[in-house]
Amino acid sequence: MLATLKVRDLLLIEDVTLDFAPGLNVLTGETGAGKSILMDALGLAAGSRAGGRAGVRAGASQGSSVAIFELGDGHAGRLLVLENGIACDGEIILRRMVFADGRTRAFVNDEPIGVGLLRDLGTELVEIHGHADDRGLFDPATHRKLLDAFGAHEELGRNVADRFATLELMRTEADALRRTAAAGAAELDYLQHAVNELSELAPERGEEVTLASARALMMNANRIAEDVSTAIETLTGDRGAEGALAGALKRLSRMNEEARKRTSAAESALDSAFVLVEDARRTLEALLGELNADPGELERKEERLFALRAAARKYAVKPDALPNVLEAFRIKLAAIEGNEAELVAIDERVSAGKDAYREAANKLSAAREKAASKLERAVAAELEPLKLGHAKFRISLTRLENGDSANGLERVNFEVATIGGGAFGSLTKIASGGELARFSLALKVALAEAGPPVVLIFDEVDRGVGGAVANAVGERLQRVARGTQALLVTHSPQVAARGGRHFRIARNGNKTTVELLDDGERVEELARMLAGAKVTEEARAAARRLLEEARAPLNSWGDGRVPR
Repeated sequence: MLATLKVRDLLLIEDVTLDFAPGLNVLTGETGAGKSILMDALGLAAGSRAGGRAGVRAGASQGSSVAIFELGDGHAGRLLVLENGIACDGEIILRRMVFADGRTRAFVNDEPIGVGLLRDLGTELVEIHGHADDRGLFDPATHRKLLDAFGAHEELGRNVADRFATLELMRTEADALRRTAAAGAAELDYLQHAVNELSELAPERGEEVTLASARALMMNANRIAEDVSTAIETLTGDRGAEGALAGALKRLSRMNEEARKRTSAAESALDSAFVLVEDARRTLEALLGELNADPGELERKEERLFALRAAARKYAVKPDALPNVLEAFRIKLAAIEGNEAELVAIDERVSAGKDAYREAANKLSAAREKAASKLERAVAAELEPLKLGHAKFRISLTRLENGDSANGLERVNFEVATIGGGAFGSLTKIASGGELARFSLALKVALAEAGPPVVLIFDEVDRGVGGAVANAVGERLQRVARGTQALLVTHSPQVAARGGRHFRIARNGNKTTVELLDDGERVEELARMLAGAKVTEEARAAARRLLEEARAPLNSWGDGRVPR
């Protein structure tokens, strides 16, 4: 609930504090005393635009409005504060400062915030029904939520939102796959050609280095073969190393046992040298065999080497990377060729998701139609007692142009016709100021517990009515205040008597004062409202009767009559 409102240096208000109670709180006083200024100050603290009746008091450099709310753990306003990283222990303090030059600053629990966040938070806490209200019941953006709360569509709404989110995700995946497939289709021919070309080439890692080395060798084959032959002759000729080593080993092997013991190390070294020379000779002979091989081999190796290098230049890689390029192209080609089947599968999932969404959305639409008819009847029942019997109220359910949304298939608008046979239109465009206030009351009574904010503000909801109609207004305000706190600015004694807490607003010169009335003072204030400047005993007696009637239990119709 709204616990306290503190206003300082705003227009006629120097420094006042109002401590509110649960239920219905009424503010009365002479015209121009500052009642509506106080309500505008509350609206300012809750994010309304500065200026007008919320300007800085003459002679002051700045003014301020502070509203202190006490909220339960799960209230949307408290959750919004916590989501924005602001500490909250159950009490929310909204503070708005207004400077003489028109600037404003906003705070929540002494943390500076933007006016946008303040307005969002104020929407969760305060609903103002006055002559210039553009939020609450008169804001079309709230009508769907109000209808769904009235019809208890929370589970249906969550189901629709969940299925819509799933459908949108699948649509996004399908769109991404189509873009990928379209891009892939554009390079399909290139990929197929590249895979065929590289598969035919069949490159291997390290092949280019091996070929380059072999080519360099073969290009100097004649000169190298001559040198290799000479080297072999040096090793194997009559005076060659191989023969010399063999001869030395033969001579040593003929010596007696004692001599061989002394030459064993030398014999072992000569034996190793003989093996190494023999290996060298075989290696040279093998090389000579290569050099004397098919003369066309050089041409074949060059062709292969040049083909690898040409492919590497074409695909802008090194020759050793060609096998990797081929593998990458194969994978991409397989993915493109598999996209068609995947597209068919995801389109089937999208279709199934759309059917599931439509099934849930159609159930919600049907429930909304029933709830709309019920709410129309409930509002209609409230219009006659509020002197609005000539008016008609309806709920327009208009199909969305794009067909679907997370909130269902239709747009919800509350519309009214104030003249018999007249055209329907939005509340703010069709109804007059007094009618707007009474329409909002009728709607609030009909909606009852359908998602009320912390506090409802009614600014002169009884304007232009009296007698039985004023009594009906008061009874309905009293009924609304059973479910949520309400603040009321009124000039009607019948309405003011219904309040649980009564404030008298007075103006002394250029200063507004606020006084919380006890029972005796309430009688005097109601008598003044009944009789005018001169209060009579008859007026006091009538005031007491009004208070007694207001405190009598309301029957099921909320009109104060005692059931027979």
